[in-house]
Amino acid sequence: MKTNYYDYIIVGSGIAGLYIALLAIERGSVLILTKGSIDDCNTKYAQGGIAVAMGRDDSPGLHFKDTMAAGAGLSDPEAVRILTEDAADCIADLIRFGVPFDTLNGEITLTREAAHSVPRILHAGGDATGEHIEVTLSRQVHSSRIKVLENCLANQILVQRGRVVGVTALDSNTGSVEEYSCKFLVLATGGAGRLFKYTTNSDVVTGDGIALAFEADAEITDMEFFQFHPTVLRLPGVAPFLISEAVRGEGGMLRNVEGHRFMPDYADKAELATRDIVARSIVYEMKKTHSDRVFLDVARLPSRLITTRFPHIYRFCREHGLDITKGLIPVAPAAHYLMGGVKVNIWGETNIPGLFAAGETACTRVHGANRLASNSLLESVVFSKRIVQRTEMSAPPPHGKKRGGKTISCCLPEREALSRVASPNLPNLQSLMWDRVGIIRSGKSLKEAAGILATWQSLLPRPSDRPSYELNNLVLCARLVSEAALLREESRGAHFRTDFAQTSPEWQKHIVFRKNAIK
Repeated sequence: MKTNYYDYIIVGSGIAGLYIALLAIERGSVLILTKGSIDDCNTKYAQGGIAVAMGRDDSPGLHFKDTMAAGAGLSDPEAVRILTEDAADCIADLIRFGVPFDTLNGEITLTREAAHSVPRILHAGGDATGEHIEVTLSRQVHSSRIKVLENCLANQILVQRGRVVGVTALDSNTGSVEEYSCKFLVLATGGAGRLFKYTTNSDVVTGDGIALAFEADAEITDMEFFQFHPTVLRLPGVAPFLISEAVRGEGGMLRNVEGHRFMPDYADKAELATRDIVARSIVYEMKKTHSDRVFLDVARLPSRLITTRFPHIYRFCREHGLDITKGLIPVAPAAHYLMGGVKVNIWGETNIPGLFAAGETACTRVHGANRLASNSLLESVVFSKRIVQRTEMSAPPPHGKKRGGKTISCCLPEREALSRVASPNLPNLQSLMWDRVGIIRSGKSLKEAAGILATWQSLLPRPSDRPSYELNNLVLCARLVSEAALLREESRGAHFRTDFAQTSPEWQKHIVFRKNAIK
């Protein structure tokens, strides 16, 4: 075991995992376990940028106000204050590591996105922010003493006497399982975006960290809050491709198939309303016009602005026969970001000593019921840094400090197995989640989904390779999402139910699942 001992083991190689590794290597030995290559992650698809209050008319206080407003009553004020006040310090870290943020006349340029009061979004390479950060941090990791094991899928968290002592991992190349021990284990595997038929997420985002944590008896919270990005390219035969929030921030307008600009009909802020409102408005408009898409109109914007501000989007659309400087962009909503995840405190700690979670895997309660655009990359670095700071403390305060807000703690309910269900495979799972646990939900559809998912979970064989582990993890995460959505009898933020269409003060609380919760 000693040859496989590390001070820090990090599961995942997105921005959170790489950033933690680069900070932690100054304090001890570090191992990164990643189930694919180090560059297989969701971070590099993040086009929008990073929100930070550094403009002349901006302040952490204003950023705090915007974030709390977007969270629909469930954002934790203490966590949001940390996010907004520590932002500039973490951006300085990224610049030190070499991230090339866009500048004009020697100053970092700032743009505006929906639901932000002022321009505060930093970009790198126009609409390639995530890719630039990922590549930069990956390059730093490769040139450091950090050990990286690729094609290694973490499949069990090891706990002794109530504390994490390590993890086991499947080597996908050989089929062997190896044990690694550590002082601190950090889960940074991303969210669970592959749950849905239409998604902006890469193939690797299968809820692995959340499933690992749940099986180890860590707390999982806010799983009902899944954000659907309103504008994702919808072309026949073309994989979903994100059309950044910033396109609307720069003046892009949404029109239905009849050419009508419809967002002013639904919200005072029109195209700059929060993502949940825009996504639902698009769904309503598509149903009204019997279409599977609407259009984003940027043709009235200067061509130079489009090609320089959104080079990736422009090139991708051009490669598929679409010149967005002259024509409309066909778009529709798609699953994008999970606000819930492994419940952590303001230091990234879970309820299991030695176990931390970061990035989209974690639920810091910053985002509440609806994430403010471009806060996710910021959350990754701010709370990742706090994880490393926490591990340095010689005598950290007791973990048991209560977080603000009420909670409901429960385990996954037992459900009677259904006699007739489709086979439990990835396409069937994604269709089920899209159709019954998607943007617009109802008690009936959620109950049907919950029954099917519980049956699938009982039918799935013991996993033995990467695809079977991923399917098991996704089915478990799907159960957590659907059961939480069924419990929450209201509409709030990204969670919308037709049978409980209003927000209820009684539901200003969090749903927490735990495998061994007292029934």
